[in-house]
Amino acid sequence: MTTEQPQTLSQNPLNSSLFLPSMGCGTWAWGNRFLWGYDESMDLELQKVFNLAVSQGVTLFDTGDSYGTGKLNGRSELLLGRFSREYQGIGQEKICLGTKLAAYPWRWTRHSMIAAGKASAERLGRPIDLVQMHWSTANYAPWQEGGLLDGLGDLYEQGLVKGIGLSNYGPKRLKQVYQRFSSRGIPLVSLQVQYSLLSTYAVTELGLKDVCDELGIKLIAYSPLALGLLTGKYSENGLLPKGFRGLLFRQLLPKIRPLLDCLQEIANHHSKTQSQVALNWCICKGTIPIPGAKSVKQMEDNLGAMGWKLNDGEVTELDKVANHLEKKMVQNIFQTN
Repeated sequence: MTTEQPQTLSQNPLNSSLFLPSMGCGTWAWGNRFLWGYDESMDLELQKVFNLAVSQGVTLFDTGDSYGTGKLNGRSELLLGRFSREYQGIGQEKICLGTKLAAYPWRWTRHSMIAAGKASAERLGRPIDLVQMHWSTANYAPWQEGGLLDGLGDLYEQGLVKGIGLSNYGPKRLKQVYQRFSSRGIPLVSLQVQYSLLSTYAVTELGLKDVCDELGIKLIAYSPLALGLLTGKYSENGLLPKGFRGLLFRQLLPKIRPLLDCLQEIANHHSKTQSQVALNWCICKGTIPIPGAKSVKQMEDNLGAMGWKLNDGEVTELDKVANHLEKKMVQNIFQTN
């Protein structure tokens, strides 16, 4: 495998040690029993996943203070903190732990956001590299958001975080928040949205990529494999995941067969997997995909998306097939315009 050189997020001196590679790792599943079937016996394997990722240049890990279910809330942050402290190897100095602070109803002051950031840092056992607003409240409680954003800015000004980002924001709201931070001299360095061949709304239909490029903001693609639909591991007549994912897959798999067939054809041409083609498509679109991985095998597969590029014709063909699908992934209800 080829280790890729991370890219500096910002020229701002305060962010000089904050790096983003061409691909990161999402850790939603690290602690989530309801959707991903996590239990503590997986921790040793997850540490191996972490070690492999960092050693191969995947040094960005995305988490959230709401990740985990029931008594395991915050579990993902705790695991990442432990793994990063115990890792001793190449890329150690470039590890970037990015967490997202939830806009819970009981968080509505800047002080509540500062407290949330400090609690996340305590679970991580280290300062937060990239702190992000998990979602905007503009769609249902716009009055709440100002204090939360101010709290994010305070975390940066107090030197408690290296960079600030957003999640699930559209171009209109993004520009407003960008100006809010700019008035305080605070750079906005990243935005993450749901983005895959099955979910292009925010980036393509809303024109979000152009706005991010204009403002110098890195665009991070979460759920780039559409919860596993684009991995090629599932078929209409085969075994499906349990619970919500299984119900969703049963509805969507028959409708997305043309795309899966196209992915497989291109994958065969490059001696790659469908997952690697789907992730490489995100990279070709100028985004940083953050696929999850619960096993070393899954991380090895993800790493195979790096170090090569689809040609323009293949990207166009995938776009064409995806655009003509009868049904796509459901959009995040918190996504703003």
